[in-house]
Amino acid sequence: MPVRFTREEIEAAQRTVHAAMPPTPQYAWPLLAQRLGAKVWAKHENHTPAGAFKIRGGLTYFETVAREQPQVRHVISATRGNHGQSVGFAARRHGLAATIVVPHGNSLEKNAAMRALGVTLVEHGDDFQAAAEHAAVLAERDALHRVPSFHRELVRGVSTAYVEFFSALQDTPPDVLFVPIGLGSGFAAAAAARAHCGAKTKLIGVVSAHATAYRDSFRARKPVESPVTTRLADGMACRTPVPESVEVILREADDVITVTDDEIAESMRILFSDTHNVAEGAGAAALAAALQQQERWRGKTVGISVSGGNVDSDMFAGVLGRSAS
Repeated sequence: MPVRFTREEIEAAQRTVHAAMPPTPQYAWPLLAQRLGAKVWAKHENHTPAGAFKIRGGLTYFETVAREQPQVRHVISATRGNHGQSVGFAARRHGLAATIVVPHGNSLEKNAAMRALGVTLVEHGDDFQAAAEHAAVLAERDALHRVPSFHRELVRGVSTAYVEFFSALQDTPPDVLFVPIGLGSGFAAAAAARAHCGAKTKLIGVVSAHATAYRDSFRARKPVESPVTTRLADGMACRTPVPESVEVILREADDVITVTDDEIAESMRILFSDTHNVAEGAGAAALAAALQQQERWRGKTVGISVSGGNVDSDMFAGVLGRSAS
């Protein structure tokens, strides 16, 4: 999958996305700067209508499906939450039915948000991979259009977030941007936007230390599966990496690093105290990575993606209630 898009493709994606939502802000928070010893720009994808960056990809994907496959009336996909909300939001805009498969034990509040968008929710399996495999079975059985979790059209939509980011900071581009990796659409989108805007910013991918498939793949230079045990970062709970996504990361990443659940929890607390923003586990991972590497980037300009804020209230209350490590 090429990481580059034509200028026309990016501009078309911007029109599609911005017809449904305004650009999200990027703020340089003084308390984060004081804490890291660097200027820190946070891209707030927790401010979208679905609370996460994924909505952008759904909008462009479904616009393309409506144009190229008008016969599609019912779609299916698998998710831990944010991708499913994106599918539900965009499917509803186009009058399509949507079925979403989630693993057992999935976030109750993400499940409720998907149902509120009109999707039919199916619970199956113990992790995302099992849910995805079941979605494939249902798609075949019922002749449904299966929406993948990684696809060029999804990446094209998500790239609009980082085009906004690099365009807003074109006079003072960040030295580095930390991007959380689930299945890789966010990282591939950041790389596409960097190329589109001509930025020289280094991209560092961030994965959970309890779901290391993409870090392991980066080191092995090929896709490598890894078990998932994260309690907090469901948006990064990938067991089986997407080969096309691995190709992009190998080509575009300066590094891929891991952050623990404890480091993520601390970053969730910091984002709340320093910026009064709520971040889910994956949404706080970029800050956790920046804190881990703060000596490397001291005195520089650092970008972090606050990729989502969809955390269950009980889980967030528990995180805030624990003392800082």
